[in-house]
Amino acid sequence: MKVFYHLPGLFEFYDLYKAFLALFREHREYFYDWCEIGSIYGAPMDCIWGGGRVGFGEEPPENVSALLREYGISARLTFSNSLLREEHLSDKLCNSLCRQFECGAEKIRDVQNYAAQNDTSVAVQNGIIVHSDLLLDYLKANYPGFYFVSTTTKVLTDFEQLKAELDREDFRFVVPDFRLNKEFAKLDALTPAQKQKVEFLCNECCSFTCRARKKCYENVSRKSLGDPCEDHVCASPTAKRGYRFSDAMKNPGFIGIDDIQNVYAPAGFSHFKIEGRSLGSAVILEFLLYYMTKPEYQLKVREEIYLDSSLDLF
Repeated sequence: MKVFYHLPGLFEFYDLYKAFLALFREHREYFYDWCEIGSIYGAPMDCIWGGGRVGFGEEPPENVSALLREYGISARLTFSNSLLREEHLSDKLCNSLCRQFECGAEKIRDVQNYAAQNDTSVAVQNGIIVHSDLLLDYLKANYPGFYFVSTTTKVLTDFEQLKAELDREDFRFVVPDFRLNKEFAKLDALTPAQKQKVEFLCNECCSFTCRARKKCYENVSRKSLGDPCEDHVCASPTAKRGYRFSDAMKNPGFIGIDDIQNVYAPAGFSHFKIEGRSLGSAVILEFLLYYMTKPEYQLKVREEIYLDSSLDLF
């Protein structure tokens, strides 16, 4: 059973992915044959529909769109702002992004032509990660070429809420709160169709006992809108350390590659989200090495990326 990773930094880490995707195609033997890249997600800076993390990517959308189309990978716009109002729906930048990335019939044909020329049968549709039902209704009416993902910023920690979200026809995927990752008895009882819609957040570093996760996300939404607000102060005892992958690995909700291969995939789950939009390229590379690269080739891949003089990994 194939596993699909959904990777962070669509706009933020364009240069890293430009180098990595070429390596992933040209040297597929370096990487686990059971995994593929399901999508790369993110939002550019000054995107008021954005949420979860404040985007800082400056790469022109046409370059980003062309790169993922070249490699046949789904691009996901992260429009997970939870505080949008009617007046925000006409935002020029966000609507321009939708026009750029929407997979209408013509773009689907382009992807299919590329797929035929490159001996692959996958035609790729782009998606949008969304929180607000107001925005979802607007997008469905105006940009029907997208598929939609229910964002983890909804903080779905109640399993019955998760099941209800999975049953919504609006969403192709649903990302539950990471604290449901190990609810194995309940997860196993999901239907096969529900299981294929679950997208687990693997590497969250946030405290497992955090009660302010929604407030943290709402603070980011206010900042994206330009509303005056104070910074959210994280109460976690390790907050001052910032994100560390070694800390995330100790989190009770952490999902590692052994878990994916031996627990989740055999149970019928195949979609896994890697967080990290607000981190540096060097940390993202560590995720790509750990989750996708065979151990005997990790140094090789690291050297290939680090020795690329065009990259600023830190």
